[in-house]
Amino acid sequence: MAGKSSLDNVTQSKVDGYGFERDGDFDHSSYDEFMSRYLAILSRRSIRWSGIVSKKNRVPRSRKVKRYCRKGIPNEHRPMVWMCVSGAQESMASSPLLYQTILKSQHDESTVEAITIDLHRTFPDNIYFSANGNLRGPLFNVLIALSHKNSDQGYCQGVNFVAGLLLLIVKNEEKVFWLLDTLMNDILPDFYAPDMKATQAEQELLGEIIKWKAPDLHAHLKKMDIQWCLVATKWFLCLFADVMPVETTLRIWDCLFYEGDKILLRVAAMLIIQNKDQFLRCRTFTETMDFFKQIVNNPKITDCHAFLQKCFTELGPFPKAKIKALREECMQGVK
Repeated sequence: MAGKSSLDNVTQSKVDGYGFERDGDFDHSSYDEFMSRYLAILSRRSIRWSGIVSKKNRVPRSRKVKRYCRKGIPNEHRPMVWMCVSGAQESMASSPLLYQTILKSQHDESTVEAITIDLHRTFPDNIYFSANGNLRGPLFNVLIALSHKNSDQGYCQGVNFVAGLLLLIVKNEEKVFWLLDTLMNDILPDFYAPDMKATQAEQELLGEIIKWKAPDLHAHLKKMDIQWCLVATKWFLCLFADVMPVETTLRIWDCLFYEGDKILLRVAAMLIIQNKDQFLRCRTFTETMDFFKQIVNNPKITDCHAFLQKCFTELGPFPKAKIKALREECMQGVK
């Protein structure tokens, strides 16, 4: 699933570097071939990033940093870079006692119950989130604090997977709390609101982008009676965590924390359009939906570096004005 990281050493034949158990049919040879190439890329990226992150633990936003984020942030630098470029570091510095204060306050019983139920559903194939793992407690803390700070939105299923993967990478629950708070309020506002209108609209927006970039494919999917809510709900709510290979998800998040929500649309559109020929061969609704389930496990997705490059080079520009106009139209159509 994912490659090596700075997490505790684990048995690589059964568990990957992030603690995820590998299936019995895991293709070690293909994965090792990819990682041999990708590790060389990561080594080069690490050298280039070292010149940026060494400057007093600050990462200023710039065209150069944006370009570097698109090419991938080395794991050892991700926590600091994500905190800086997203604005989460500034928020945490302005309210240094907030997280611990919320944890010590009275918690809503229904929220506690909902989060507790989801704890054992969060990455059940990961040793760190198992009953004997050490991350269920921090995961609960992050989710309960986030829900209470954003009481108008409350707790939304799907956030647990985002929080869980952040904990694996950032390894600091307070920073994870602030990254999630920044996602909910600044990067993806209303995405996790109880009415889910913004998320529904984003799914319809994906359909409009497919219509714009690949009209013949859109017409075929419409003929198959495909509804975008059946395709992209989990993609967007989980921000591709628990959907794609970990390395690929992290590369998406490198861009998400810097550039915002458009990367989710680019990735979702690329997932679909790069499989255009196969989709056009589908002849029934069931066959089409079955293929949608397969595209996130395609080897093209495992090679995260090549996939992200395609997202930015093959889809062409996503003008802000056009995306905004399309999004507003989709919002008006959501009931």
